Amino acid sequence: MFGIMVIGLLFVVLCATMIARAVALPRQRALERVGEMNAYGFHADAVHVEEAPGHVTGGVERFARSVGTLATRLVAFNEPALRRELASAGLYRLSPLTLTGYRVLAAVGLPLLLLWYGGVAGLAASYVVLGLPLVGAIGWIGPVTFVRRRARMRLSDIDDELPELVDLIVVTVEAGVGFSGSLQVAGQRIKGPLGDELRLALREQSMGLPTEQAMANLLERADTDGMRSFVRAVRQGERLGVSIGQIMRDLAGEMRKRRHAKAEERAQKAPIKILFPLVVLIFPALFVVLLAPALLRVLETFGGGS
Repeated sequence: MFGIMVIGLLFVVLCATMIARAVALPRQRALERVGEMNAYGFHADAVHVEEAPGHVTGGVERFARSVGTLATRLVAFNEPALRRELASAGLYRLSPLTLTGYRVLAAVGLPLLLLWYGGVAGLAASYVVLGLPLVGAIGWIGPVTFVRRRARMRLSDIDDELPELVDLIVVTVEAGVGFSGSLQVAGQRIKGPLGDELRLALREQSMGLPTEQAMANLLERADTDGMRSFVRAVRQGERLGVSIGQIMRDLAGEMRKRRHAKAEERAQKAPIKILFPLVVLIFPALFVVLLAPALLRVLETFGGGS
């Protein structure tokens, strides 16, 4: 009986999703065209992106986009903020609607999976019912948590690599190369997330976007303290006509001081972070090694006396 209920529920969800996809198909096609127009700068030569999805992956992505489009009609969400988080995480191909669809599918699919596992494994109905909200919440929060964690780590890597970028710009500018040429050289030599963002900014410049606007877009995608200082220095050099080499030299020293301060902050947090494994993992083993012989001797003494 329980298996029949699960199968019936799966068919109901499948019918609902097919109807939602049919309703959202015109808007989905329009959004795909707009996305292709907005993504002119994301070229394989400019930034490292994943290969185009295959038939199965592409079908899943289109289905998730349809579900996300239907979900956005029912529940309001902050699409610009989510788009910025996806850009910060380097997920250029993933749209906010698709991510929302993945969240909905995970929030629905994980409870269904728990129901199926509970029926197969013979778990108590009370445990299954109590676990459904928890599993659904994990499915809803999990994808966006992954995106935010990846964005945080990627922005941290960009901030750590900025002093090398500034040093390279200083060397090339003082050697007689213009600022745009310095960015071209840096884009060819620097790898990782910072190199990807820099090559994307260069691609925007090659499409006719002014340097100031390209730097503003770069800051929007990678909004960190170091990138904010870098873009502000470039804007000041462009507007005031000040020597960009001297500005970059001063900025490099400031960024190194900031990175040194960040390293000291992490070092000060290390004793607190190591406290949990020390108490939970190391102290119990240490107590067993030190106190077990004495405890055994006491037990033998009292046992022999009785």
